[in-house]
Amino acid sequence: MWYYEKKLQYPVKVTECNPRLAKYLIEQYGGADGELSAALRYLNQRYSIPDKVIGLLTDIGTEEFAHLEMIATMIYKLTKDATPEQMKAAGLGAHYANHDHALYYNNAAGSPWTATYIQAKGDPIADLYEDIAAEEKARATYQWIINMSDDPCLNDSLKFLREREVVHSQRFREAVEILKFERDRKQFF
Repeated sequence: MWYYEKKLQYPVKVTECNPRLAKYLIEQYGGADGELSAALRYLNQRYSIPDKVIGLLTDIGTEEFAHLEMIATMIYKLTKDATPEQMKAAGLGAHYANHDHALYYNNAAGSPWTATYIQAKGDPIADLYEDIAAEEKARATYQWIINMSDDPCLNDSLKFLREREVVHSQRFREAVEILKFERDRKQFF
């Protein structure tokens, strides 16, 4: 059973219309290391992972959807008042021509989201290392977007998301240690 609270996990505020910043954020919406890819990766991997860490993948995968909602809100707020000329000047002319101001799952370069972004090897430890790498890449991307942003309100939300990536990475590292311990223990019995 799912319960949906009609509020974001963390407040999203923007100072002004800024389609160029929205373009950068699109990477976290539909890019290889973005929130959609992470959510689908973890919720898919949980079917081939030991019971001890299924809940972790479920929890983090679900939280990634909350992050996707935050990113969508940021992009919407940054572009909702943009003129076609502003969209074009920000490098979003093709996006505007195809989707107007609607969100669409693609990366910052405009390439559509693809299922090839999702990795699932079936080896729990290999999958968790993939998940750690994905979280670290997302953390880095958030930091780089913060570096390019001069919007303190938006940066506050981006810092929250960046820190959640750090926490997720730490939790996946803990899960690796649990599974390694179990694997090693079974070799001796």
